[in-house]
Parts: sequence; C-alpha cells; structure tokens
Amino acid sequence: QVQVVESGGGLVQPGGSLRLSCVASGGSFNLYTMAWYRQVSGKQRELIARIFSTGRTFYEDSVLGRFTISRDNTKNTVYLQMSSLKPEDTAVYYCNSVVSDYTWGPGTQVTVSS
Repeated sequence: QVQVVESGGGLVQPGGSLRLSCVASGGSFNLYTMAWYRQVSGKQRELIARIFSTGRTFYEDSVLGRFTISRDNTKNTVYLQMSSLKPEDTAVYYCNSVVSDYTWGPGTQVTVSS
C-alpha cells in the first residue's frame, strides 16, 4: 500500500519548536520530490516546503527561515523541523510527494498557543 503517516505534532507555546516526521510506504520514495503541506480548518491545504531527490529545498515565504525540511532515503522518511513557531502556524500538517503519489495520511495537528 502506497501511503504516508505523519507524526510529531502537539501543543507548543509561541516561539517554541517541534519536529515532524513522515514515514512513507511503497512507491519510489528516493526519486520523489517530497513536500510538507498544512491545512487550517475551513481553508485549502497549502504546500509550505519541498525537497527534491537531490536534497535541494524550497520554502514558502511564510515559513522561510523558521522551518527546515530534510529527508532520509534509507528510512523513507521526511522531516520538518519547525522553530520560532507562531499562533498562525496552527494547522494540521501533512506530507506527500508534490504530485500526490501517496494516499494522503491522517496528518498531525500542530497547535501554537500560550
């Protein structure tokens, strides 16, 4: 089954940090451009960071300088290190390839609140 499972979310205070993980099953993970997305209730899912198979990365302006995406192809895993978190980062976070090669996972909830 070609799927992903996200983990690592939780409740954190503004300015805090979290590290999200996403483990992929099946497919050709090492060849895919992988991405992290987030979705606020009632809004569309948005892509916030991507990492090519080469390791090159791109970020949306809203997270640039605060979030870092990385991957470990030996573990079929992509990570999102989040720092300097803000209340507006509160969302459900998902991972997938940029063309949705995987069945969408359940996501992991990140809540930034004091």
